Amino acid sequence: MDYKKAGVDIEAGYKSVELMKKHVQATMREEVLTNLGGFSGAFSLKKIKEMEEPVLLSGTDGCGTKVKLAMIMDKHDTIGIDAVAMCVNDIACAGGEPLFFLDYIACGKNYPEKIASIVSGVAEGCVQSDAALIGGETAEHPGLMPEDDYDLAGFAVGVCDQKELITGETITDGDVLVGIASTGVHSNGFSLVRKVFEMTRESLDTYYEELGKTLGETLLAPTRIYVKALRSVKEAGVRIKGCSHITGGGFYENIPRMLPDSAHAVVKKDSYEVPAIFKLIQKNGDVSEEMMYNTFNMGIGMVIALDSADVDKAVEALCAVGDEAYVIGEIKAGEKGVTIC
Repeated sequence: MDYKKAGVDIEAGYKSVELMKKHVQATMREEVLTNLGGFSGAFSLKKIKEMEEPVLLSGTDGCGTKVKLAMIMDKHDTIGIDAVAMCVNDIACAGGEPLFFLDYIACGKNYPEKIASIVSGVAEGCVQSDAALIGGETAEHPGLMPEDDYDLAGFAVGVCDQKELITGETITDGDVLVGIASTGVHSNGFSLVRKVFEMTRESLDTYYEELGKTLGETLLAPTRIYVKALRSVKEAGVRIKGCSHITGGGFYENIPRMLPDSAHAVVKKDSYEVPAIFKLIQKNGDVSEEMMYNTFNMGIGMVIALDSADVDKAVEALCAVGDEAYVIGEIKAGEKGVTIC
């Protein structure tokens, strides 16, 4: 008896590392002091010392049951973008710059090419957010997970000068809400999606005229990373007063998270076109409108609160970096919460 016969292939682990090296290398920043394969990742804080009051920010998350679609479609090179996005978007939401990322892949069996494909997506997400992929772990769990299954999670660290933290505390009556478009369902609500649609290869390969592509292609579209978008607003000289990453819980849970107790957000449903995938989910699943806005991003992945005088400048900056932005509502004096009308 040996470890391989027990279900853990150490040689496959070595091969996975070799195959992923080229992807990891593309994410390097000058602050990275270690190479892939060490026991820990080292990152220099020399630049942080230039800030007046540096604050470290962290985020950890996974892709939820969206990984099930990647497994059914046997397409694994974008799910890593989702893992990065869910972490770095939270950091950017607080006004921070992501510095580095670590991933964790748990699998029933280590198939090196599949693991490398997953990590290629992680690396792409890091490139999109200017974060270095400085380490990670691939763990084989024979007997705990089916051989073809895996799960993916990550952890990111960022930094912000305390004076630039986005806290929401200055949001007030008359401020404007700007929504930044999502790329689709992102990485939340898939437990409901998987009840609405049959999760088979045939079903996911079905082409829908209103989507302009197959169901699987639409659902697997990676989560939008908003790091550069929010940075562009800052570089345009606009102060973001509040920021909400629209993840699990949709509008109803996430928008109030950025509000002070005296502010109430009013969102206008007709201020932008809700993407077709959400209309399809609502129709096919007979899902109430309230539940849709309480589960999905409905086409808006990030909401920022701005002084009304800064709106045009912010929207222009967002469009200049390739994001679509809409004025979707305003702030009223009142009890903390959100009204969608």
